[in-house]
Amino acid sequence: MSTQPDTWFITGSSRGFGRSLATAALGAGANVVASARRPEQLADLVEKYGDRILPVALDVTDVTAAEAALTAGVEKYGRIDVVVNNAGYANLSPVETTDEADFRRQFDTNFWGVYNVSRAALPLLKKQGSGGIVIQFSSVGGRVGHTPGLASYQAAKFAVDGFTRVLAAETAPFGIRYLVVEPGGFATDWAGASMQVDDVPEEYRETVGAMGELLRGGSSAQGDPDRAADILVRIVHADNLPGHLLLGAGAAQMALDYSRSQITEATAWQAVSASADSGADYPVDLPSAAS
Repeated sequence: MSTQPDTWFITGSSRGFGRSLATAALGAGANVVASARRPEQLADLVEKYGDRILPVALDVTDVTAAEAALTAGVEKYGRIDVVVNNAGYANLSPVETTDEADFRRQFDTNFWGVYNVSRAALPLLKKQGSGGIVIQFSSVGGRVGHTPGLASYQAAKFAVDGFTRVLAAETAPFGIRYLVVEPGGFATDWAGASMQVDDVPEEYRETVGAMGELLRGGSSAQGDPDRAADILVRIVHADNLPGHLLLGAGAAQMALDYSRSQITEATAWQAVSASADSGADYPVDLPSAAS
């Protein structure tokens, strides 16, 4: 990082994690290019921090707008040190009855928005010659999946992780580092005003309906977004930046349980997997249900 103040570029800065992160970065002395669909919602931060925050209008699904917003940040502050792809939302409904256009709109924001901003940032980060950090907001659901009603959202988050792993390998020679953030339930409006819950057919009440009630009840929202933002502001200066960061005790436990189950399953079926190779013993016994 430069000895000059860091400059952060944050999408979805008007509320939720984005708002907390913009506030934390400004509080730590950084400059912030705060993008949002409605940048006027950042007026109080402009009043408090003045020239250290640059609100910009951005719909992340607009490629040209993403390029223009990043360029505006470089023109204002000279460089971008940290790019944060935070903008995203989820609507809840079963796959079978979800309107296809809605499914695609969610994916457009949650994956293609990340793609657009990441791709637009690469020439700027490379030109600076000292790398930079790209933070991709995913979800613990983007690691373990299986949340009824959130197929588009979680599919996009899985895609963000795969995309970022490849991007990290491709751009490693340029010194660009990546962090995929995987929060659990946090006290934001992600499951509130931001989420549309469609009528759930009777046959899906036990799965999708129950998840909707859980999310609306707020029982899964235990995390403090301001504390999470402070962690991220601190962690970008760490020499051992993790590739993935789970946020929340519940998220960490879910991920550990899932990883253990993956290892158990892969181990149980290892001999069957190996038997697909030419020259390997074949056929082999299938593992029993109890194994």
